[in-house]
Amino acid sequence: MLSITGLKKTFNPGSVNERLALAGISLEMQPGDVVTIIGGNGAGKSTLLNMIAGVFPADEGKIIIDGQAVESLPEHARASYIGRVFQDPMMGTAASMTIEENLAMALKRGAKRGLRRGIKNKDRNFFREQLSLLGLGLENRLTTKVGLLSGGQRQALTLLMATLVTPKLLLLDEHTAALDPNTGQKVLQLTENIIEKNRLTTLMVTHNMEDALRIGNRTIMMHEGKIILDISGTKRKNTGISDLLEMFKKASGQSITNDRMLLAN
Repeated sequence: MLSITGLKKTFNPGSVNERLALAGISLEMQPGDVVTIIGGNGAGKSTLLNMIAGVFPADEGKIIIDGQAVESLPEHARASYIGRVFQDPMMGTAASMTIEENLAMALKRGAKRGLRRGIKNKDRNFFREQLSLLGLGLENRLTTKVGLLSGGQRQALTLLMATLVTPKLLLLDEHTAALDPNTGQKVLQLTENIIEKNRLTTLMVTHNMEDALRIGNRTIMMHEGKIILDISGTKRKNTGISDLLEMFKKASGQSITNDRMLLAN
């Protein structure tokens, strides 16, 4: 489903601000895999997702999604393959547009857009049906401007928009980190329900080590642009947070000092 080989990215090459972000990442995912990614600041987690999505061009390497090489395609050309939810609830939706208008845009993701205007009743019925699954009452607020929603409501809507047309690959970039703990847990539960229902192949970046070990079937840890740990199966099931910290220290030669990661567990 996803095959990444030798992916490299250096920002500001040849300048005093040169920074190696990805140092030859290789990663294979099978259909239905749900892989959580954890690591400190600057480890390359978000850069990896951005590279897959086409935000940045690759210096070297291959990215293949469902048999299609995409590393040379621009971001908009990858939209039919990828659904994405960002850390900032404001990024995935258009605040000045209504809920139904946002969902109508999501329904056309990756498709050619003509000049036809308006939303059909059958689409509205579909939107209400999907929104009702969120359990937030948004199915009764189709004409509400998205900018009037709370952060949690908006992030839940973004999640629905990212999966309204089943993507080949779902990218979640710390998508609950900006929410308060209770709201974050609700959105995370919605995420798990949607992934399970649609059997979505998913890459999820998180700063929460407990979630990283609980969600999905595989956990990778990144450090300085490399994957230094990759655990699944029985080993992952029997791994606790203290074990994960020790594995990181052994693999990197350093201890985790990221307060955000430590305090989230």
